[in-house]
Amino acid sequence: MCGVLGIFGSNMPNSNDFQSMLSTLAHRGPDDVGVVQENNFILGHQRLAIVDVEGGHQPLSDSQRKLYGVCNGEIYNFQEIRDRLSQSYNFQSRVDSEILLPLYEQLGSGLTSSLDGMFSFVISDGQEFFAARDRIGIKPLYYGTNDNNIFFSSEIKALLEHTEEIKEFPNGYYYHSAQGLQPYYQLPENQTFIQDLDTVLEKIRLTLSRSVDKRLMSDVPVGVFLSGGLDSSIIAALMKQKVPELHSFSVGVPNSPDLKAARLVAEHLGTIHHEYIYTEEEVQAVLPKVIYYFESFDPPMVRNAIPCYIVSQLASQYVKVILTGEGSDELFAGYSYLEDYDDPRELHQELIAIVKGLHNLNLQRVDRMTMAHGLEGRVPFLDTDFIELSLNIDPALKLYKAFGIEKWLLRKAFEDLLPNEIVWRNKMEFAQGSASSTMLEVHANRNISDAEFEQARLQGLPVSTKEELFYYRIFKSYFPHPNAANLIGKWERTLH
Repeated sequence: MCGVLGIFGSNMPNSNDFQSMLSTLAHRGPDDVGVVQENNFILGHQRLAIVDVEGGHQPLSDSQRKLYGVCNGEIYNFQEIRDRLSQSYNFQSRVDSEILLPLYEQLGSGLTSSLDGMFSFVISDGQEFFAARDRIGIKPLYYGTNDNNIFFSSEIKALLEHTEEIKEFPNGYYYHSAQGLQPYYQLPENQTFIQDLDTVLEKIRLTLSRSVDKRLMSDVPVGVFLSGGLDSSIIAALMKQKVPELHSFSVGVPNSPDLKAARLVAEHLGTIHHEYIYTEEEVQAVLPKVIYYFESFDPPMVRNAIPCYIVSQLASQYVKVILTGEGSDELFAGYSYLEDYDDPRELHQELIAIVKGLHNLNLQRVDRMTMAHGLEGRVPFLDTDFIELSLNIDPALKLYKAFGIEKWLLRKAFEDLLPNEIVWRNKMEFAQGSASSTMLEVHANRNISDAEFEQARLQGLPVSTKEELFYYRIFKSYFPHPNAANLIGKWERTLH
């Protein structure tokens, strides 16, 4: 997990300017920094060392072929690819991302279809350049232009003073300087579905277990966020089968339901459990930092980001890699509004739509809040194989009214691994479960007058509540770029 920055064109910035841009990404990779520059490009990398801690310096390079690259993320099937390529390529390290260079030489723009992982990367041979983002958008990437150059960056903050327009690089796409922006992956549009319940449950157990196993790939300690909800508890249970001394992490205010539930799961599984109880004053104090790292002012997203920021800070004291439960609600109809769906096909289409929106919503939150503390977040539910399996399950088995509780399939598949109170616990959003959901709204309402809010509305600011205006002002103090506000994800955009 890292921060990447690349510039291509005819007018390269001087070394000091580029180092200043790259330093805005230092939180993403505090372990190492590297830069390579040629006549028409410059690549920078802030490294969080996860695989081959000592030998995995970037930018990647093949000096004989003048091929260079920078990568953010993890490629879980790298060993299989490396074994195949090692007969014809002299690898310089054990780091997973080094396979990108020989694979690009072999397959060109077709290399993305061979990769299983979460990533954003940029490669160049001095003549052409190539950039890509993973299929689901787990890892971020942005691009911008000015009269002379095109820029790529892991976060928008590195581009603010240097580009005329900033855009989010779409997930499941690559960009080749000779081909332009091209899609390489789309979610499956199934016409037939697996209907046999026993088959469905067995496939869920097997495929998710394999996904978790992949995401244990690391040369540094791996832990789990444990909210006490169903999703994180399932991930923790599967991890504990392979990680005997598993560290789990939970946060909340005193007597919050998440803390109590997480303790129950941790005791049941035998994890090394850590928790942190925070105050309203601490929530207010970290809010500007959260908005800066999150690059968003959307109220539901910011509220949920607060406990994620705090639990990431806690976890970073013990581990460098964390597994989380994101993606389950989108695949198995976990949100409350989905209870209203009666038609299985309509529900299926809605689930596809919200999975497509994850790249700019919950996945952005997990990436930014973990990386703010030099922590790598991994999301087993969003393994491509598991997504495709989930979307191949008869959507009638996901209808709330069929079973009287959301995510019944997941509960049934893993009921033998967890306490009954956890398996059948009602869903609760992270901020609500950690009891911080109303703190910020009350704080914002105290600080924004009716007159200020009305004036903001008359000015056409993109805010609909006092809380959003309060966050927007903080956001604009960090991100004055004219189109920065257009890049934020909003939960409402996914509700159709």
